[in-house]
Amino acid sequence: MLEQVFKLRENHTTVKTEIMAGITTFMTMAYILAVNPSILSSAGMDAEAVLIATALASFVGTALMALLANYPFALAPGMGLNAYFAYTVVLQMGYTWQMALMAVFIEGLIFILLSLTHVREAIFNAIPITLKSASSVGIGLFIAFVGLQNSKLVVPSESTMLTYQSFKGETFRSVGVGAILTLVGVLLIAVMLVKRVKGAILYGILLTWGLGILCELLGLYVPDAAAGMHSVIPTSFISFDFSALGKTFGQVFHVDFTGLNFLDFFSVMFALLFVDLFETLGTLIGVASKADMLDENNRLPRIKGALLADAIATSAGALLGTSTTTTYVESASGVTEGGRTGLTAMTTGLLFLLAVVVSPLFLAIPSFATAPALIVVGFYMMGSVSKINFDDPSDAIPAFLTIIAMPLAYSISEGIAIGIIFWTLLNLITGQARKKKISPLMYGLTILFILKYILL
Repeated sequence: MLEQVFKLRENHTTVKTEIMAGITTFMTMAYILAVNPSILSSAGMDAEAVLIATALASFVGTALMALLANYPFALAPGMGLNAYFAYTVVLQMGYTWQMALMAVFIEGLIFILLSLTHVREAIFNAIPITLKSASSVGIGLFIAFVGLQNSKLVVPSESTMLTYQSFKGETFRSVGVGAILTLVGVLLIAVMLVKRVKGAILYGILLTWGLGILCELLGLYVPDAAAGMHSVIPTSFISFDFSALGKTFGQVFHVDFTGLNFLDFFSVMFALLFVDLFETLGTLIGVASKADMLDENNRLPRIKGALLADAIATSAGALLGTSTTTTYVESASGVTEGGRTGLTAMTTGLLFLLAVVVSPLFLAIPSFATAPALIVVGFYMMGSVSKINFDDPSDAIPAFLTIIAMPLAYSISEGIAIGIIFWTLLNLITGQARKKKISPLMYGLTILFILKYILL
């Protein structure tokens, strides 16, 4: 049966190889089960509900990828997209998390329609590569900045706006120790990455958490609820009570549209569409290239099924109660282990389903243990800076503005909007519109974003 469904012989692989590859992929991306609840709970969502929704959305998306496309790619709520959801849409723009889920749900429906046509690929081709790369870099800086804040390594300052945590005073044994453990966590992950340890990010989270437990047992770390530093010792490990999911499931339909600024809402929608679009296509092409899955024209066969799985998972995830679900670059770890078919993805998906049962264990992981993961993921996303042509100011300056706007304005969508506006206008004014082949779509987006700043 497995042979008929996943065509193992045709792809020169075996059941054992595929299962081991699936386990490897899960180990490298399971950190999302600890990080996603930490990020989305800051938007007012219930952490336990988010964890269960994260695991279920990951299972649904990854299983669909296996069945619709027969590829070894895994899906989960995307890093960067979850930060945008919580810190920009909810905390900065003032939307309720239910409204933010509605934006994700609609985004998924739009992607389902686009995935059934060639429109999604056309949109991808319309945006210049320099802005695609700059968005990845900017999101990486934004995620790393969130990690520094969550760990309280970076704190507000009256004189300089931001400063490093002071390792003196009354809060040292709570906030200070937590900040130090974050630095230790980054070092541990970095060492494991240098040593090419698979699952380095997950192991880094667990080791940092373990050090936190040891510090609390020895009295070096003292919980301080007022400072947001709680006990790191878990009180339970397994639970078959999934009732918490009811706090987020279906809440996408419980929204109040009274007073909604639809131009502003479109901006949120487009930012989600934009980031998800390029992260998904970029991940699919990148991982497929690593596995030699591209055809002679450097195109990915069965890409429509892969995009459809990603789109359905996004809407399903919103219904369950989590931010945009997307294809993960960590899928490359399973491909490296020999994974070539949907059996790898299905194995990963089933492990995410199993994780629902051990949700209490993931909920006990403190923010200072997940912060190193955010910082290191930010590092990974910085790699796209090499794709920006800094010898061409008409490309480099809009890219630079995109990058710095995201962390400094604390908004991914602002970075995207500023980058598109400057790239289009700069090339238009300098007479390079024909050379750069500016598409009607880019002109339309530029006008929409300018109107956004004028009217809002």
